[in-house]
Amino acid sequence: MPLSLEEIKKPVAEDLKRFEDKFKQAMKSKTPLLDRITHYIIKRKGKQIRPMFVFLSARMFGEIRESTYTAASLIELLHTATLVHDDVVDDAYQRRGMFSINALWKNKIAVLVGDYLLAKGLLLSVEKDAFGLLKIVSNAVKEMSEGELLQIEKARKLDIQEDIYFKIIRQKTATLMSSSCAAGAASTNNNKEEVERIRLMGEMIGIAFQIKDDLFDYGNGAIGKPKAIDIKERKMTLPIIYALNNVSKSEKRWMINVVKNHNTDQKKVGELIEKVKASGGIEYAKGRMDEYHNKAKELLLTFPESESRNSIMQLFNYVIERNK
Repeated sequence: MPLSLEEIKKPVAEDLKRFEDKFKQAMKSKTPLLDRITHYIIKRKGKQIRPMFVFLSARMFGEIRESTYTAASLIELLHTATLVHDDVVDDAYQRRGMFSINALWKNKIAVLVGDYLLAKGLLLSVEKDAFGLLKIVSNAVKEMSEGELLQIEKARKLDIQEDIYFKIIRQKTATLMSSSCAAGAASTNNNKEEVERIRLMGEMIGIAFQIKDDLFDYGNGAIGKPKAIDIKERKMTLPIIYALNNVSKSEKRWMINVVKNHNTDQKKVGELIEKVKASGGIEYAKGRMDEYHNKAKELLLTFPESESRNSIMQLFNYVIERNK
């Protein structure tokens, strides 16, 4: 059993508390509507995995500095902005079990709130002269946008192959995880080679994180029934890509037809999930997840042992063993 997030974050628990106060300040606005919305955003915060990576990566090389808090705030501001925009793009009305911004205040306001958060991130980095951190995080936003557009393009044709899938998840998910690690490390370490190594480490665990998310669509003992959310959204994830490459031509045509034209038909989606399982798609995806998990651990072990390094290792285990 992996440790709980509360246990994992112990070495940086005080840093995270201070960060929360600084982040609230960074979100403030003189416009009452905007202030109300940003307060709502703060209230529905997630697991804080990315800020944890920022502070743990920073502590591997030295004491937390003001630039570390700037790095964490930058990551969270830009990450939150992309989530707000994603909900508009996906027409999603819930996020982390609460109503999305667009569900409560409509799309126009949600887009403007996302723009505001992006601008606050840019301004914060300029005010703090944190141009190196800005470069790391801005690159992540660019990659995430490219990954989202590539996924939308491929969802129309359903012609995605494994190499394109990995390109999409590296850009959409792993790049923010890698930027969290790199920004944290860069705030306490000037060694470019070490910062790049820890960035690559974050990318590896980010890919494993996304494959784990893909597997939730198919359910397991802990999660219960399959969610099939990705199938409904016509997203070609690793288990289904593997299945399509390992079934007969007629089965492949039937599977693509279900994803394209019958993705809300529970019976047909259920049959599709069973075909994916029978093809070995779940086991294959788990194997690739373990592969990236192990690559991340190997890179982590190239750094000296410390309490922070041990916590990062536990965070890696949490990422692939979590149930939601």
